[in-house]
Amino acid sequence: MTTTTDVEHQLDDSSEDISTNPTVNPSFAEVATSQLSRRRLLQGSLALAATSFFAPASVYANGRGKSLAPGQNKGPLLTFKPLTIADATAAGGKTVTISPDYEYQVLIPWGTPINPEAGITPYEGDPVNRPTSEEQEQMVGIGHDGMWFFPSNLPRVLATEARRGRELPSRARRQVLDSRSGMLCVNHEFGTNFHVLGKGQPESLEEVRRSQAAHGVTVVAIAQNWRGKWDVVPSALSRRITANTEVMFSGPVAGSPLLENAVSNPPQGTLNNCGSGPTPWGTFLTCEENFNGYFGSAEESIGGFDALQDKAYARYGFSRFGFNYSWHLFDPRFDLKNGNYANESNRFGWIVEIDPFDHTKKPVKRSALGRFKHEAAAVKELKDGRIAVYMGDDQRGDYCYKYESNVSWRAAIAAGQSPLDDGKLYVARFDEGSNANDGQGTGIWIELTPANEAIANAGLDSQDKVLTYARLAADAVGATPMDRPEWSTIGTDGQVYWTLTNNDRKDDGQGAISEANPIFENTDGYIIETNDTSATAFTWNLFLLARNTRSPGDPETAVDPQDFSFANYQAPSDGGANVFSDPDAAFADPFGRLFIGTDGAQPDGLQDQLVVFDTNTGEYRRLLMGVNSDEITGLAPTPDFGTLFTNTQHPGDGDPKSTNFPAKTDGITIPRDATIVIRRKDGGTVGS
Repeated sequence: MTTTTDVEHQLDDSSEDISTNPTVNPSFAEVATSQLSRRRLLQGSLALAATSFFAPASVYANGRGKSLAPGQNKGPLLTFKPLTIADATAAGGKTVTISPDYEYQVLIPWGTPINPEAGITPYEGDPVNRPTSEEQEQMVGIGHDGMWFFPSNLPRVLATEARRGRELPSRARRQVLDSRSGMLCVNHEFGTNFHVLGKGQPESLEEVRRSQAAHGVTVVAIAQNWRGKWDVVPSALSRRITANTEVMFSGPVAGSPLLENAVSNPPQGTLNNCGSGPTPWGTFLTCEENFNGYFGSAEESIGGFDALQDKAYARYGFSRFGFNYSWHLFDPRFDLKNGNYANESNRFGWIVEIDPFDHTKKPVKRSALGRFKHEAAAVKELKDGRIAVYMGDDQRGDYCYKYESNVSWRAAIAAGQSPLDDGKLYVARFDEGSNANDGQGTGIWIELTPANEAIANAGLDSQDKVLTYARLAADAVGATPMDRPEWSTIGTDGQVYWTLTNNDRKDDGQGAISEANPIFENTDGYIIETNDTSATAFTWNLFLLARNTRSPGDPETAVDPQDFSFANYQAPSDGGANVFSDPDAAFADPFGRLFIGTDGAQPDGLQDQLVVFDTNTGEYRRLLMGVNSDEITGLAPTPDFGTLFTNTQHPGDGDPKSTNFPAKTDGITIPRDATIVIRRKDGGTVGS
């Protein structure tokens, strides 16, 4: 999530620049460093990933072994002409630019009616007349982020596979699934008051409701016409899920007193929906990230109802003013000093499951996956049919987590249960390797349970407390603080790629330098790869230091004396032509390509970008660049991989003087978040 610099349009999320982790958990500076010189880093080429203990599975392909796209014949995975720096910057950040081998279309910008037959006038960026709360509830929201495309015939394919007791072969599955129509689920992370309301503070409950209706998730039916254009189509399945939609809890925290309020109000809403992930059984996991910023207090203090929760308030970053949304002034649910809603904040910070093919089902908050600032959820099928979910907690000095189900997902679904309700939650501790010269680190997945004496001694004596205050449990067992763990995605051999976007605040005490965080002032970020060797152990290596994509003459390549020696700058083979920084959104396709969307100030006059890797060779190329002050995030392919959906989030930070995208440049029209539909001009596999 990008913090703006224009005061007029600023979202006050400055507290997210400050770590709330008070622990002194060991960093990698305290383990042996003799192995560091042989750490496998990107230097123009990559060593092949270590073989995973488990094999991955996805919605579109089981991924067991590498599977090339039709016509590739084991040739290079990247054949497109990269978008050059000169071509990318020529537009001045006013519009999206793309590789000359590609074309793009704008789809569902903020304000698009989700039902084209409802008679609702689209909002197209008028700075004077903005949607009412009632209208916004029937429109695509703001802050497009994680997403996934669910083919229209997916339920039938899943039902057929369930009858057969096995999944179709990868290639057959991609051919059978519909790549021309389906349901698109899109997260809406945030929208500032200036952007949504045209003012810094709400002045009524109606204005709060308008802001709340712009948050959440959009589930919308889309289809491609004979000309190749995608558009919204009528469907009873299309719906908006907002901050006020009734939801339900499942798993160990469901029914817990930690979720109860004195007024017995039902659980409602999902907030700050950042990354996401699809499940093998055809549902959408949306991740609640910086939920703390929507709560506040008109009084000087917050909380005061329960000592453990007060401790958790500090650990999760709650404050009197939050991010200055000021919802608490008109909606008591978000008032941290209102005793009637003392546990309302505990109802946020979860992973929420949505069925895109059943609009009558309430979204379900799956409590077994823990409560923290979820960035994304990468689901992998294990050899025995159980699933693992890999999740980052996006804040400086926080942790990487994994959930494993206790039973196979097929058995659970067949029994009418969820594999996300019965399982174990783990947090990662990164260690040195067993052989100090093997060029690879090891790690331990530590189960979070009150049976662990350290967790029980921290006051978390029941599993509902452990999960609700997962950060406190992870602190207690010595998890490894990281440089903002964001997205996670599963590679072709079951490896997990984690994006760690940046941490340039270590000189302020906001994090520690370590083997897994080897750059002191880490402005550019990096990517780590992990491979599970058992349920509780893994190996890891640094896949990429983004600083190594800069040109040799860039002053930002300077090495700090406190950096680890293996992290010293090494010039890229392309001389910096495809430079990028701040990796964030991530998606690994079944063919060996890794798509990375960026979020942060980019080098050489560039805006945020979409970059594609060949993970076998280490080659990477720039595919797309966004507009001024935006973020490129959310990555979802069609089953045939002929189309890729991504998003431009907060273009221009809502400032029409910066950009008017997707409208023509006029300096007046409010810029709007939008989905970008990407296709090769020759109809080939996207990313190739």
